Amino acid sequence: MSDYGTRAVVVTYPDEFAKREIAELAKAGGYEVSEVITQKDIIRSEYGVGSGKAQELEGLVADTKSDTIIIDESVTSAQANNLSRVTHVRVVDRERLILNIFAKRAVTTEAKLQVQLAELRYELPRARDSVKNSFRGEQAGFSGMGEYAVDVKFRALKRQMGFIKAKLEKSKTARELHTSERRKLGVPFVSLAGYTSSGKTTLFNRLATESKDISPDLFTTLSTTTRMVAFPNSRRKVLLSDTVGFISRLPTYLVESFRSTLDELRFADLVLLMIDASESAESIEIKLRSCRETLNELEVDPAKTLVVLNKVDLLDIKTRSKMELDPLFKDYSIVKASAVRGDGLHQLRTKILERTDPRKLARATRLPAPR
Repeated sequence: MSDYGTRAVVVTYPDEFAKREIAELAKAGGYEVSEVITQKDIIRSEYGVGSGKAQELEGLVADTKSDTIIIDESVTSAQANNLSRVTHVRVVDRERLILNIFAKRAVTTEAKLQVQLAELRYELPRARDSVKNSFRGEQAGFSGMGEYAVDVKFRALKRQMGFIKAKLEKSKTARELHTSERRKLGVPFVSLAGYTSSGKTTLFNRLATESKDISPDLFTTLSTTTRMVAFPNSRRKVLLSDTVGFISRLPTYLVESFRSTLDELRFADLVLLMIDASESAESIEIKLRSCRETLNELEVDPAKTLVVLNKVDLLDIKTRSKMELDPLFKDYSIVKASAVRGDGLHQLRTKILERTDPRKLARATRLPAPR
Protein backbone atom coordinates (compact mmCIF):
# COMPACT_ATOMS: atom_id res chain seq x y z
CA MET A 1 0.00 0.00 0.00
CA SER A 2 1.31 3.47 -0.87
CA ASP A 3 1.80 5.98 1.91
CA TYR A 4 2.07 8.93 -0.45
CA GLY A 5 -0.23 11.90 -1.02
CA THR A 6 -1.77 12.06 2.45
CA ARG A 7 -2.12 14.55 5.28
CA ALA A 8 -0.09 13.85 8.40
CA VAL A 9 0.31 15.03 11.97
CA VAL A 10 3.98 14.82 12.98
CA VAL A 11 5.30 14.05 16.47
CA THR A 12 8.95 14.96 16.99
CA TYR A 13 11.48 16.22 19.54
CA PRO A 14 11.29 19.84 20.79
CA ASP A 15 14.31 21.24 18.97
CA GLU A 16 14.38 23.20 15.73
CA PHE A 17 16.68 20.83 13.83
CA ALA A 18 14.48 17.81 14.54
CA LYS A 19 11.34 19.71 13.51
CA ARG A 20 12.86 20.92 10.24
CA GLU A 21 14.31 17.55 9.31
CA ILE A 22 11.18 15.46 9.91
CA ALA A 23 9.11 18.04 8.02
CA GLU A 24 11.49 17.66 5.05
CA LEU A 25 11.34 13.87 5.31
CA ALA A 26 7.54 13.98 5.40
CA LYS A 27 7.46 16.18 2.30
CA ALA A 28 9.91 13.88 0.49
CA GLY A 29 7.60 10.97 1.38
CA GLY A 30 4.68 12.74 -0.28
CA TYR A 31 2.91 13.95 2.86
CA GLU A 32 1.28 17.29 3.51
CA VAL A 33 2.12 18.14 7.13
CA SER A 34 -1.01 19.46 8.81
CA GLU A 35 0.44 19.86 12.32
CA VAL A 36 3.75 19.37 14.17
CA ILE A 37 3.69 18.62 17.91
CA THR A 38 6.61 17.83 20.19
CA GLN A 39 7.39 15.57 23.12
CA LYS A 40 10.66 15.25 25.02
CA ASP A 41 10.51 11.44 25.34
CA ILE A 42 8.84 9.75 22.40
CA ILE A 43 9.23 6.00 22.89
CA ARG A 44 8.52 5.35 26.56
CA SER A 45 4.90 4.29 26.68
CA GLU A 46 2.53 1.75 25.18
CA TYR A 47 1.68 4.30 22.48
CA GLY A 48 5.21 5.47 21.70
CA VAL A 49 4.06 8.83 23.09
CA GLY A 50 2.52 9.72 26.45
CA SER A 51 -1.08 8.70 27.05
CA GLY A 52 -2.09 12.37 27.24
CA LYS A 53 -0.35 13.03 23.93
CA ALA A 54 -2.18 10.08 22.39
CA GLN A 55 -5.51 11.66 23.36
CA GLU A 56 -4.33 15.00 21.97
CA LEU A 57 -3.42 13.31 18.70
CA GLU A 58 -6.89 11.78 18.44
CA GLY A 59 -8.37 15.26 18.45
CA LEU A 60 -5.75 16.73 16.12
CA VAL A 61 -6.17 14.15 13.37
CA ALA A 62 -9.92 14.70 13.47
CA ASP A 63 -9.63 18.51 13.42
CA THR A 64 -7.07 18.57 10.60
CA LYS A 65 -8.68 15.72 8.63
CA SER A 66 -5.36 13.88 8.66
CA ASP A 67 -5.12 10.17 7.92
CA THR A 68 -1.56 9.52 9.13
CA ILE A 69 0.56 10.13 12.23
CA ILE A 70 4.33 10.29 11.69
CA ILE A 71 6.42 9.49 14.77
CA ASP A 72 9.98 10.84 14.49
CA GLU A 73 11.48 7.78 16.15
CA SER A 74 11.52 4.01 15.75
CA VAL A 75 8.49 2.47 17.47
CA THR A 76 7.48 -1.16 17.90
CA SER A 77 4.59 -2.69 16.00
CA ALA A 78 2.68 -2.95 19.29
CA GLN A 79 3.13 0.78 20.01
CA ALA A 80 2.08 1.72 16.49
CA ASN A 81 -0.99 -0.51 16.70
CA ASN A 82 -1.98 0.83 20.13
CA LEU A 83 -1.73 4.44 18.94
CA SER A 84 -3.61 3.60 15.76
CA ARG A 85 -6.45 2.12 17.79
CA VAL A 86 -6.76 5.32 19.83
CA THR A 87 -6.50 7.75 16.90
CA HIS A 88 -8.14 5.62 14.18
CA VAL A 89 -5.46 6.50 11.61
CA ARG A 90 -2.32 4.90 10.26
CA VAL A 91 0.94 5.37 12.24
CA VAL A 92 4.27 5.61 10.39
CA ASP A 93 7.56 5.76 12.30
CA ARG A 94 10.78 7.47 11.19
CA GLU A 95 12.36 4.32 9.79
CA ARG A 96 9.25 3.36 7.82
CA LEU A 97 9.11 6.89 6.40
CA ILE A 98 12.76 6.77 5.25
CA LEU A 99 12.18 3.35 3.69
CA ASN A 100 9.15 4.70 1.82
CA ILE A 101 11.28 7.52 0.40
CA PHE A 102 14.05 5.11 -0.60
CA ALA A 103 11.53 2.85 -2.33
CA LYS A 104 10.15 5.84 -4.20
CA ARG A 105 13.64 6.96 -5.33
CA ALA A 106 15.14 3.56 -6.26
CA VAL A 107 15.65 3.24 -10.01
CA THR A 108 18.48 0.76 -10.65
CA THR A 109 18.16 -2.96 -10.00
CA GLU A 110 20.82 -2.78 -7.29
CA ALA A 111 19.15 0.13 -5.51
CA LYS A 112 15.81 -1.70 -5.57
CA LEU A 113 17.44 -4.81 -4.09
CA GLN A 114 19.08 -2.72 -1.36
CA VAL A 115 15.74 -1.13 -0.48
CA GLN A 116 14.08 -4.57 -0.40
CA LEU A 117 16.77 -5.85 1.97
CA ALA A 118 16.31 -2.82 4.24
CA GLU A 119 12.53 -3.41 4.20
CA LEU A 120 13.01 -6.99 5.32
CA ARG A 121 15.44 -5.95 8.07
CA TYR A 122 12.84 -3.45 9.27
CA GLU A 123 10.12 -6.10 9.33
CA LEU A 124 12.18 -8.85 10.97
CA PRO A 125 12.16 -7.60 14.61
CA ARG A 126 8.49 -6.76 14.24
CA ALA A 127 7.79 -10.33 13.16
CA ARG A 128 9.72 -11.50 16.22
CA ASP A 129 7.55 -9.27 18.44
CA SER A 130 4.48 -10.86 16.88
CA VAL A 131 5.82 -14.33 17.70
CA LYS A 132 6.41 -13.33 21.33
CA ASN A 133 2.90 -11.92 21.58
CA SER A 134 1.39 -15.07 20.14
CA PHE A 135 3.28 -17.21 22.70
CA ARG A 136 1.57 -15.15 25.41
CA GLY A 137 -1.79 -15.80 23.79
CA GLU A 138 -2.06 -12.23 22.52
CA GLN A 139 -3.12 -11.19 19.06
CA ALA A 140 -0.32 -10.09 16.77
CA GLY A 141 -1.50 -6.63 15.75
CA PHE A 142 -4.65 -6.06 13.72
CA SER A 143 -4.45 -9.28 11.74
CA GLY A 144 -4.74 -11.62 14.71
CA MET A 145 -2.27 -14.07 13.15
CA GLY A 146 -1.64 -17.22 15.16
CA GLU A 147 1.67 -18.48 16.41
CA TYR A 148 2.19 -20.84 13.47
CA ALA A 149 1.41 -18.23 10.79
CA VAL A 150 3.69 -15.60 12.34
CA ASP A 151 6.51 -18.12 12.72
CA VAL A 152 6.13 -19.07 9.06
CA LYS A 153 6.31 -15.39 8.14
CA PHE A 154 9.47 -14.98 10.23
CA ARG A 155 11.21 -17.84 8.41
CA ALA A 156 10.02 -16.51 5.05
CA LEU A 157 11.57 -13.12 5.79
CA LYS A 158 14.89 -14.79 6.61
CA ARG A 159 14.81 -16.77 3.36
CA GLN A 160 14.04 -13.63 1.34
CA MET A 161 16.90 -11.79 3.02
CA GLY A 162 19.32 -14.59 2.14
CA PHE A 163 18.19 -14.53 -1.49
CA ILE A 164 18.66 -10.73 -1.81
CA LYS A 165 22.00 -10.79 0.05
CA ALA A 166 23.30 -13.36 -2.44
CA LYS A 167 22.33 -11.08 -5.36
CA LEU A 168 23.94 -8.06 -3.70
CA GLU A 169 27.08 -10.06 -2.97
CA LYS A 170 27.44 -10.63 -6.70
CA SER A 171 27.10 -6.87 -7.24
CA LYS A 172 29.74 -6.26 -4.58
CA THR A 173 32.14 -8.75 -6.19
CA ALA A 174 31.66 -7.11 -9.58
CA ARG A 175 32.18 -3.67 -8.06
CA GLU A 176 35.41 -4.75 -6.35
CA LEU A 177 36.61 -6.23 -9.66
CA HIS A 178 35.89 -2.92 -11.41
CA THR A 179 37.73 -1.08 -8.65
CA SER A 180 40.73 -3.38 -9.06
CA GLU A 181 40.74 -2.74 -12.82
CA ARG A 182 40.55 1.02 -12.22
CA ARG A 183 43.59 0.77 -9.97
CA LYS A 184 45.54 -0.80 -12.82
CA LEU A 185 44.79 2.29 -14.94
CA GLY A 186 46.54 4.41 -12.33
CA VAL A 187 43.65 6.90 -12.20
CA PRO A 188 42.85 8.17 -8.67
CA PHE A 189 39.32 7.61 -7.36
CA VAL A 190 37.43 10.50 -5.73
CA SER A 191 34.03 9.99 -4.09
CA LEU A 192 31.42 12.54 -3.06
CA ALA A 193 29.78 12.03 0.33
CA GLY A 194 27.69 14.12 2.67
CA TYR A 195 24.32 14.89 4.13
CA THR A 196 21.37 14.53 1.80
CA SER A 197 20.60 17.80 -0.05
CA SER A 198 24.09 19.20 0.59
CA GLY A 199 24.67 19.70 -3.14
CA LYS A 200 26.67 16.57 -4.03
CA THR A 201 24.98 15.98 -7.37
CA THR A 202 25.21 19.66 -8.32
CA LEU A 203 28.97 19.56 -7.69
CA PHE A 204 29.23 16.26 -9.55
CA ASN A 205 27.54 17.85 -12.57
CA ARG A 206 29.93 20.82 -12.39
CA LEU A 207 33.11 18.80 -12.17
CA ALA A 208 32.10 16.03 -14.57
CA THR A 209 30.17 18.24 -17.03
CA GLU A 210 27.15 16.03 -16.49
CA SER A 211 23.42 16.70 -16.21
CA LYS A 212 22.25 14.29 -13.51
CA ASP A 213 18.85 15.15 -12.05
CA ILE A 214 19.08 17.46 -9.04
CA SER A 215 16.37 18.30 -6.55
CA PRO A 216 15.97 20.04 -3.18
CA ASP A 217 14.16 16.91 -2.00
CA LEU A 218 15.96 14.40 0.21
CA PHE A 219 17.64 11.29 -1.20
CA THR A 220 17.54 12.20 -4.89
CA THR A 221 20.56 9.90 -5.45
CA LEU A 222 20.37 6.25 -4.33
CA SER A 223 22.72 4.63 -6.83
CA THR A 224 26.34 5.38 -7.67
CA THR A 225 27.38 7.24 -10.83
CA THR A 226 31.08 7.38 -11.79
CA ARG A 227 32.69 9.51 -14.50
CA MET A 228 36.22 10.26 -15.69
CA VAL A 229 37.00 13.93 -14.95
CA ALA A 230 39.71 15.96 -16.65
CA PHE A 231 41.26 19.08 -15.10
CA PRO A 232 41.95 22.35 -16.92
CA ASN A 233 45.65 22.99 -17.51
CA SER A 234 46.56 19.49 -16.32
CA ARG A 235 47.07 16.14 -18.00
CA ARG A 236 45.83 14.33 -14.93
CA LYS A 237 42.38 12.82 -14.57
CA VAL A 238 40.36 11.33 -11.71
CA LEU A 239 37.35 9.06 -11.48
CA LEU A 240 34.57 10.94 -9.67
CA SER A 241 31.68 9.13 -7.99
CA ASP A 242 28.38 10.42 -6.58
CA THR A 243 26.75 8.35 -3.81
CA VAL A 244 23.64 8.20 -1.60
CA GLY A 245 23.31 10.98 0.98
CA PHE A 246 23.44 10.54 4.76
CA ILE A 247 20.94 11.63 7.39
CA SER A 248 20.93 11.86 11.18
CA ARG A 249 19.86 8.77 13.12
CA LEU A 250 20.27 6.63 10.00
CA PRO A 251 19.47 3.06 11.08
CA THR A 252 22.48 0.72 11.06
CA TYR A 253 20.60 -1.83 8.96
CA LEU A 254 20.06 0.80 6.25
CA VAL A 255 23.81 1.45 6.08
CA GLU A 256 24.36 -2.31 5.93
CA SER A 257 21.75 -2.75 3.19
CA PHE A 258 23.46 -0.10 1.05
CA ARG A 259 26.98 -1.21 1.89
CA SER A 260 27.72 -2.52 -1.61
CA THR A 261 27.12 1.03 -2.88
CA LEU A 262 28.65 2.90 0.06
CA ASP A 263 31.82 0.79 -0.07
CA GLU A 264 32.82 3.11 -2.92
CA LEU A 265 33.75 5.54 -0.13
CA ARG A 266 36.03 2.98 1.54
CA PHE A 267 37.84 2.31 -1.72
CA ALA A 268 38.26 5.99 -2.64
CA ASP A 269 41.62 7.77 -2.61
CA LEU A 270 39.85 10.98 -1.57
CA VAL A 271 36.40 11.60 -0.08
CA LEU A 272 34.84 15.02 -0.64
CA LEU A 273 32.55 15.50 2.36
CA MET A 274 29.88 18.02 1.36
CA ILE A 275 28.42 20.36 4.00
CA ASP A 276 25.73 22.98 3.38
CA ALA A 277 27.48 26.08 4.77
CA SER A 278 24.34 28.23 4.45
CA GLU A 279 22.60 26.49 7.36
CA SER A 280 22.70 27.39 11.04
CA ALA A 281 25.73 26.53 13.17
CA GLU A 282 23.60 23.98 15.04
CA SER A 283 22.55 22.23 11.82
CA ILE A 284 26.10 22.17 10.47
CA GLU A 285 27.41 20.64 13.70
CA ILE A 286 24.70 17.95 13.80
CA LYS A 287 25.11 17.07 10.14
CA LEU A 288 28.91 16.96 10.29
CA ARG A 289 28.70 14.67 13.33
CA SER A 290 26.19 12.39 11.56
CA CYS A 291 28.43 12.19 8.49
CA ARG A 292 31.45 11.36 10.62
CA GLU A 293 29.56 8.58 12.40
CA THR A 294 28.43 7.04 9.11
CA LEU A 295 31.92 7.26 7.58
CA ASN A 296 33.36 5.64 10.72
CA GLU A 297 30.77 2.87 10.43
CA LEU A 298 31.90 2.32 6.85
CA GLU A 299 35.55 2.25 8.02
CA VAL A 300 36.54 5.20 5.85
CA ASP A 301 39.99 6.55 6.74
CA PRO A 302 39.51 10.12 8.14
CA ALA A 303 42.83 11.14 6.57
CA LYS A 304 41.21 10.75 3.13
CA THR A 305 38.51 13.35 3.86
CA LEU A 306 38.35 16.86 2.41
CA VAL A 307 35.43 18.96 3.67
CA VAL A 308 33.71 21.05 1.00
CA LEU A 309 31.71 23.90 2.53
CA ASN A 310 29.14 24.32 -0.21
CA LYS A 311 26.59 27.10 -0.92
CA VAL A 312 28.89 29.87 0.36
CA ASP A 313 27.27 32.18 -2.20
CA LEU A 314 24.33 32.36 0.22
CA LEU A 315 26.51 33.74 3.05
CA ASP A 316 27.45 37.33 3.80
CA ILE A 317 31.12 38.23 3.29
CA LYS A 318 31.94 38.38 7.02
CA THR A 319 30.51 34.93 7.80
CA ARG A 320 32.08 33.43 4.71
CA SER A 321 35.56 34.76 5.53
CA LYS A 322 35.59 33.32 9.07
CA MET A 323 34.15 29.83 8.49
CA GLU A 324 37.49 28.04 8.33
CA LEU A 325 38.36 29.40 11.79
CA ASP A 326 35.44 27.59 13.39
CA PRO A 327 36.76 24.97 15.91
CA LEU A 328 34.28 22.55 14.36
CA PHE A 329 36.63 22.16 11.37
CA LYS A 330 39.94 22.10 13.25
CA ASP A 331 40.57 18.45 12.36
CA TYR A 332 39.79 18.91 8.66
CA SER A 333 41.22 20.36 5.52
CA ILE A 334 38.43 22.49 4.02
CA VAL A 335 37.52 24.26 0.79
CA LYS A 336 34.76 26.85 0.47
CA ALA A 337 32.73 26.59 -2.71
CA SER A 338 29.45 27.15 -4.51
CA ALA A 339 28.54 24.30 -6.82
CA VAL A 340 25.72 26.40 -8.30
CA ARG A 341 27.65 29.60 -8.99
CA GLY A 342 31.15 28.13 -9.39
CA ASP A 343 32.86 29.95 -6.51
CA GLY A 344 35.94 28.15 -5.19
CA LEU A 345 35.99 25.44 -7.87
CA HIS A 346 39.51 26.37 -8.97
CA GLN A 347 40.74 25.95 -5.38
CA LEU A 348 38.81 22.69 -5.08
CA ARG A 349 40.34 21.27 -8.26
CA THR A 350 43.79 22.27 -7.02
CA LYS A 351 43.18 20.51 -3.69
CA ILE A 352 41.95 17.38 -5.48
CA LEU A 353 45.07 17.28 -7.63
CA GLU A 354 47.29 17.78 -4.57
CA ARG A 355 45.56 15.09 -2.51
CA THR A 356 45.52 12.54 -5.37
CA ASP A 357 49.10 13.05 -6.51
CA PRO A 358 50.25 9.58 -7.69
CA ARG A 359 53.47 9.94 -5.68
CA LYS A 360 51.42 10.36 -2.48
CA LEU A 361 49.15 7.45 -3.33
CA ALA A 362 51.91 5.05 -4.36
CA ARG A 363 52.04 3.50 -0.91
CA ALA A 364 48.28 2.96 -0.72
CA THR A 365 47.42 1.10 -3.91
CA ARG A 366 46.13 -2.06 -2.26
CA LEU A 367 42.40 -2.53 -1.87
CA PRO A 368 40.97 -2.87 1.64
CA ALA A 369 40.66 -6.47 2.77
CA PRO A 370 37.34 -8.06 1.73
CA ARG A 371 34.65 -7.82 4.38
